[in-house]
Amino acid sequence: MSMSVAQRGRWLGLALVCASLLLVPLGTAVGSVGLENLWPALFSEHTEPASRAMAWQIVWDIRLPRTLGAWCAGALLGLAGAVAQGLFRNPLADPYLLGSASGASLGVALALALMGGGAGMVAGSKGVIASLIFSGHWLVRLGLTGAAFAGAVLAVLLTLALARGVQHTLRLLLAGVIVGVVLGAFTSLILLLSPDSLQAMQAFLLGSTGFVGWTSCLLMAGVWLLCLLAAWALSRVLDGLALGESTAHSLGLPLAPLRAALVAVLALATGTAVAQTGLIAFVGLAAPHLVRAVVKVPHGRLMGLASLMGAVLLAAADLLARGLIAPQELPVGVLTAVLGGGYLLWLMRRRTGPGGLL
Repeated sequence: MSMSVAQRGRWLGLALVCASLLLVPLGTAVGSVGLENLWPALFSEHTEPASRAMAWQIVWDIRLPRTLGAWCAGALLGLAGAVAQGLFRNPLADPYLLGSASGASLGVALALALMGGGAGMVAGSKGVIASLIFSGHWLVRLGLTGAAFAGAVLAVLLTLALARGVQHTLRLLLAGVIVGVVLGAFTSLILLLSPDSLQAMQAFLLGSTGFVGWTSCLLMAGVWLLCLLAAWALSRVLDGLALGESTAHSLGLPLAPLRAALVAVLALATGTAVAQTGLIAFVGLAAPHLVRAVVKVPHGRLMGLASLMGAVLLAAADLLARGLIAPQELPVGVLTAVLGGGYLLWLMRRRTGPGGLL
């Protein structure tokens, strides 16, 4: 007997929650120091207090917040991807479509260029600015995070100004592409004029969860809950837009203000994730696709399932990035790009084949 859509949705949600609960303890075990070395240090009676304290610090202050931070960032990107695809009625839309990624990159490039003179005081020597992007120094971290978030928000506002509001989806889409290209050019120009910032900027562009702390986790978790509630409250608009704008108007939906609210949710979720972890590709694009491949649900349920799917994807990718070539690490953004790009190529091949959708 086949399951109903609601039952499949519940089973998928339960599977994603169980996967999340499994990934958290796994995240504390994978790293440059393996579990076989951590376990005796944590629980052996013969371990010296200093070794036990160091082991707990590795688990509690580094690996656990990193794993939870990857989960929260993935949840934000998965939610933003579902909102973007519903808002633009385009299954290939991603959270960075309104120029937020280019704006965040420009903000970080400007901050690095301005802090170039003081890089030696923070990082230890001139030319070690590459460590700034995810530096443990809280002033530097706060400045770069704020610059990334401000750049992402300003880019979205510029996109809205060029599109003259949110009334026309196609104009909004084109404005986002134009803003992304222009801001990307300015970022390249700044890096050309400030070559010392290039290595640090590369770390941001490749994405990393390596220096996410408890403060970042709490911030991303709070923003995710806020955006999830807002997106769920606005899901009826996306359901109406899926039937066409004329149908949405006939249902009595005030599209202009509700679109503006959805754009705000998209910008806040994307800007927060990018500010904490850098640019991580394909998670926001692939998560809603993977949910729809299992079950077709209204946008109200899709938001939650896409969030959980994005969280599991990024947490799993972070584990692979740490474990594949341990004790070295791969940039998690590179890993998600390779895996996500492969998935999209497979999806396009399936849809363009005999009996496909394209």
